Amino acid sequence: MDFQPRRLSRLASSISVALAALCIAGSASAAPAPAPAPVSAPAITTVPGMPPVVNPANLYSEAGAGHFSPAVAGALPRIYVPNLRSNDVYVIDPATFKVVEKFKVGFSPQHVVPAWDLQTLWVANNAEGRPDGSLTPIDPKTAKPGKEIPVEDPYNMYFTPDGKEAIVVVEAHAQLDFRDAHTMALKSSLSVPECKGINHADFSIDGKYALFTCEFGGRLAKIDLVNRKVVGYLQLDKKGMPQDIRISPDGKVFFVADMMADGVFVIDGDNFTKVGFIKTGTGTHGLYPSRDGTKLYVANRGSNKIHGARNGKGSVSVIDFATREVVANWPIPGGGSPDMGNVSADGKMLWLSGRFDDVVYAIDTTSGAVKKIAVGAEPHGLTVWPQPGRYSLGHTGNMR
Repeated sequence: MDFQPRRLSRLASSISVALAALCIAGSASAAPAPAPAPVSAPAITTVPGMPPVVNPANLYSEAGAGHFSPAVAGALPRIYVPNLRSNDVYVIDPATFKVVEKFKVGFSPQHVVPAWDLQTLWVANNAEGRPDGSLTPIDPKTAKPGKEIPVEDPYNMYFTPDGKEAIVVVEAHAQLDFRDAHTMALKSSLSVPECKGINHADFSIDGKYALFTCEFGGRLAKIDLVNRKVVGYLQLDKKGMPQDIRISPDGKVFFVADMMADGVFVIDGDNFTKVGFIKTGTGTHGLYPSRDGTKLYVANRGSNKIHGARNGKGSVSVIDFATREVVANWPIPGGGSPDMGNVSADGKMLWLSGRFDDVVYAIDTTSGAVKKIAVGAEPHGLTVWPQPGRYSLGHTGNMR
C-alpha cells in the first residue's frame, strides 16, 4: 500500500541530487574572474638629463614630507624673506617665529630661489627701473650671503629640467635668458614678445615645455624647451592679470592664479586650452601644493591693485586637486595681503609674505590659524628651507 509514496520519495531525492550537481557545476563555470590588477599610470618619458618621474600619478611624490635629499644635509631650517623696498633679506627661525638675521642685497629683491642642485639660494634683485640687476647667492648651511653677480633684470628665475641652465625671467624685456646654472654666464636668450609682464612658470610632467604667465597681457606663453622656441599664446582674460602657475599632481592640467579674476583658471597644457575656472578670493596670487599632493593652497592677496592697501581682504583658499573644488577658506584675521611663499618641510605650516602689510604669515595647514612676524618693507617671494625633493625647478621652490 505504501509503494507509490516510497517511489515518489526516491524520485524526488534523485532529482534534488541532480539539481544540486548542476548548481555546483554552474556556479563553478559562472564564478567571477579575479579582479584585474589596478592600472598604474604609464611611465613618463622625460627629456634627457631630467630625473625620472617616480610616480606618474603624483609628480610631487618625492617632495613629500620628510623626503629630504642628501644634498640639503646641514642646511639651517630658516625662512628667507626678500623685502622689495628695503632692499634686504630677513631670516626667520621657524622654531621660534623670530627674525634671527637680516642683510642687505641688491636693489628690488623679488624672490629667493633654490638652485636646481639645492646647494644655493639665489636672491633675484631685478633693480626695477635701474640697469644694475643682480643675483645674490646665499649659503643655506650658514644663512650668509655671498658676492652678488650682475644679471640683467632677474625678476624671477627657474631651471631647465636637466639642471644645466638657469632661466632668468627678464620681465622688462619680455625675454628669457638661459644662463649657466652655477656661474650665471649668459648662454642664449629667447624673446617672448607677446608676453608682457612675463613672470611665473611651471613645467610639464616630462619637462618638454613650460607655461609662463604674462601679467600685463592676461595670457599665457607656451615654451618648447627642447627646441627653445615659443609655441604660442593663450588668452585667459583681456582684463586679467595672471600670476603664479602650478601643475596638477598627475600632470594633466595647470592651475593659474589671476588677481583680477579672483580665482584660478584650469588649463590643459598639452592642448593649450582653458578647461575650467575656480573662484577663490580677492586678488588671487600664489599657489602651493600640499606635501601629500592632494591640496593646492591659494594665496588671495586681498586687492586687485598692484599696490594695495594694508589690512585688505586677504585670505587663503584650499583647493582639492581631485575634485577641483574649494574645500576651505581661511581669512587673515584683521585683514592682510598673503602673496608668495611655500609649505614647511613637514607640511604643517604655510609660510606667506604679507606684501602690503610688511609681515610674514605662518598659517597652520590644519586649522588655518595665523601667526604674524614683522619684517622689512614690502616682502615678496619668500622661501622655506630646506624643503623635501630631489631638485628645484626654481621660483620659491618648485620641488620634484
